[in-house]
Amino acid sequence: MTTNNASINWLGAEKPFEYSESAAGYLTVLLRLITGYWFLHAGYTKFAFVAGEPFDASGYLLNAPGASPLQGFFAWAGGTPWLLEVTNFMIPAGEFLIGLGLIVGALVRLAALFGGLLMVFFYLGNADWENGLVNGDLFGLLMFAFVGVFAAGRFLGVDAYLERTEFVRNRPWLRYLLG
Repeated sequence: MTTNNASINWLGAEKPFEYSESAAGYLTVLLRLITGYWFLHAGYTKFAFVAGEPFDASGYLLNAPGASPLQGFFAWAGGTPWLLEVTNFMIPAGEFLIGLGLIVGALVRLAALFGGLLMVFFYLGNADWENGLVNGDLFGLLMFAFVGVFAAGRFLGVDAYLERTEFVRNRPWLRYLLG
């Protein structure tokens, strides 16, 4: 197993550390696949042809706990018919597409950004926190942060191929969406 030496500027001080290149790569792929499957499955099971009925977020939106800093926004979204329709489409479709992107390793940073955004809404929407501030939604947010920060699509993903194309090399800003 190959070990590498690296350093990071942590709170103004340079901190050296060793890491195993192969283990870090395998762990990154594993976390990307698990997070991708989690969201792909969550979105897929919300589709009407699978669930047997159309997805309806109104119960979630209208019953957000009073402790939630977004409770007013959720109540407005749940009570606004056109916005509720958009939400009812975007949650299953978004979860499915985010999961698919992570599983195949395509547009991983973009998928991680939108997955993290959804997790912020889920975390704040479940803000009763009677069991503490740390819950599955917070861990989901951290999974998306890890996958995005470490450019998990570059490990056994479509993004590794896309970043080598001339199209992306001529447009370096695209690398912020890939990886």
